Amino acid sequence: MKAEIISTGTELLLGKTLNTSAFYLTGQLSGLGMEVVYHTTVGDNQARLLEALGQALTRSQIVFLTGGLGPTADDLTKEVVARVLGLDMDFNQDCMETIKHFYNEKLSLPPGSEKQAAFPKGAKILQNEQGTAPGAIIAKEEKYCVIMPGPPSEMKVMFDNHVLPELQNILKNDQERMYVRVLKVFGLGESELEQKISDIMAQKSPFITLLDKHTYMDLRVTIKTGNREKAQTILNNTEEVIRKRLGNNVFGVDDENHAQIVGNLLRKNKLSLATAESCTGGLLGGRMTAEAGSSDYYLGGAVSYANSAKEIILGVNSVSLFEHGAVSDTVAREMAVGVKKRLQADLGLSITGIAGPDGGTVEKPVGLVYIGLAHYEGVNIKKCQFVGSRESIRNMSVETALNMLRLYLLEGK
Repeated sequence: MKAEIISTGTELLLGKTLNTSAFYLTGQLSGLGMEVVYHTTVGDNQARLLEALGQALTRSQIVFLTGGLGPTADDLTKEVVARVLGLDMDFNQDCMETIKHFYNEKLSLPPGSEKQAAFPKGAKILQNEQGTAPGAIIAKEEKYCVIMPGPPSEMKVMFDNHVLPELQNILKNDQERMYVRVLKVFGLGESELEQKISDIMAQKSPFITLLDKHTYMDLRVTIKTGNREKAQTILNNTEEVIRKRLGNNVFGVDDENHAQIVGNLLRKNKLSLATAESCTGGLLGGRMTAEAGSSDYYLGGAVSYANSAKEIILGVNSVSLFEHGAVSDTVAREMAVGVKKRLQADLGLSITGIAGPDGGTVEKPVGLVYIGLAHYEGVNIKKCQFVGSRESIRNMSVETALNMLRLYLLEGK
């Protein structure tokens, strides 16, 4: 089933508000096997919204509209849906009572609140537990319009509690759906990755797309069919072929992330980890502890930003700092060994570098990062030269460190 998302609100076009609702909806709909073919953002303008919705209904079976459900004159969504579908507006007294109850005796009912209780005739009204604007699903001639509030906090709850069950019923009658598997790839750029699987990408089915997530690549495999077992077989076979081509460059599937994969490997091998960070300032430790149950394997970390902290907390030699500098393989080595020893961990992982935008030299430019991994057999060191903003360099440093640890746990080297 093809779907479109229309986001309404002039604030979205002014660049003052990030449209997280469309991002959330696309992920949810794709997970249901729906094909989202268009995103459209329209200001609070009736003529443009009429045009956008009219076009959407010629291309797709279901259109999701967010925003424009408030009590003011520029809240136009329900009226536009009624006009495009050729329906009258009906006033719903039950909705009005719910709105009154929301404000209760402490707050006065805002002017125009009655507008929020009016819907296109025949609409299935959706309760809003987080606000005053109810949503609705309107069906006509095998086309559907789903209207929801604009604020993400309200929209997400309404979608999860009320829209999702309705969609599942609608999709029961759909003969085909999209089945998707996403392989997470680290260490290969888009061009290099495309070359390695060019013959697979040339196939019409399954359809393969690449998405640069900056620190890694998403390799998205999509098959459209009405047979679930057939889809799973094709996805499994395609994944197997891709993994043979890419090896351990594939680090995860679908919603898995590097820290989660590394955590599972540490748990499986009954190993503990400690981290020492300079330029990433605790970002690595934050990624590790973001995973539930990380106390099983993550002991803790040190943010040793200043040279004095590297000496006092981690036992880095002052001579090493003087002769080689804080950003060096020698200091990365001593940081990894130091935190491993201090916290009595099986593994010590360190990061030291120049995240910028200032502080670089000809010999040590911005983006130069050393990563150290101390283990019982010795210490592995990786020298990296990243480019981009400070945030970008810090993120790449963390992901590279996690990948270095993952490969050690898989390959033992």
